[in-house]
Amino acid sequence: MSKLSVFIVTYNSAPLLRSCLDSLYAQTLQDFEIIVVDNASRDDSAALVKTGYPKVKLIASPTNLGFGNANNLALSQATGDYLVLLNPDAVLAPDALEHALQHIEATPDAGMGGGLLQGTQGEWQPSARVFPSLLNEALTLSGLANRYSQSRFFGRFDRTWADPKAAAAVDWVPGAFAIVRRSLIDQIGLFDERFFLYYEEVDLCKRIYQAGFKVYYWPDLVITHIGGASSETVDELAFSSSGKQLTLWRMRSQLLYYRKWHGCFYSALVKGLEQNWHRLRASHNAGKAPQKAEDSKRIVALWQQAWQETQGGLQSPTQPW
Repeated sequence: MSKLSVFIVTYNSAPLLRSCLDSLYAQTLQDFEIIVVDNASRDDSAALVKTGYPKVKLIASPTNLGFGNANNLALSQATGDYLVLLNPDAVLAPDALEHALQHIEATPDAGMGGGLLQGTQGEWQPSARVFPSLLNEALTLSGLANRYSQSRFFGRFDRTWADPKAAAAVDWVPGAFAIVRRSLIDQIGLFDERFFLYYEEVDLCKRIYQAGFKVYYWPDLVITHIGGASSETVDELAFSSSGKQLTLWRMRSQLLYYRKWHGCFYSALVKGLEQNWHRLRASHNAGKAPQKAEDSKRIVALWQQAWQETQGGLQSPTQPW
């Protein structure tokens, strides 16, 4: 039995996984187990764990289970009172686990807690967010969220207006690092298996609030996070221009999330919002920036594909995606 069970899901993560695991072994708190689920990596991620870290519980999946289902598999072998979700491209400050445990034990209504995510040069990354909505989608898509990032209204989704050093109850925290109460997960389940990748942690946080608990942001938990490292290894799929998310996968999960929590009509509105935005963008760029116009046309087509494949967010396509 351990106080904490740390879950790491790997997919072609070998170049970064060693640093992640080394940061765990350097923690001031040592009462934890590590469970690594390897999602059929094509590199030597599983071999690295097996040979270099024999104390780690390694589950080598013959197929890619995605993020949520791989964590669900880890849960079946976990013994800890608390669960820690950790990305393989994340490195923890030495006291992160100790402080995370202290915070969640001292906060009875905390179902989940996250920390301060930063890049390799110490640059801030979105670490605590507001639940997705049609308004938040519009503010992000239009660029107003970025242009007026210090505005409490326009910067609402990523909470860019907030003091990153101030702890707060928030809507949701990214799955790059999070500590979760095991007793709560036994009650509500971990991840919805329909989400292969993206939005699974948002859905979990929704269910945490539904169960009467809260999600907290604790900035003294510092995590250096590279971000999107596993996604970069997936071939022949379109990436979004604003990040490293695989566009089609993002759309599928987006529709699954909105259909589950807001219904079919709302899902259609979200789809229509981005499609119409890119139709206008394609028209605007047709003469002066043909590549941008083609990119927008592809986004419109991918939305239609995602809608058909998920039946408007009603079901998940056959996995692995």
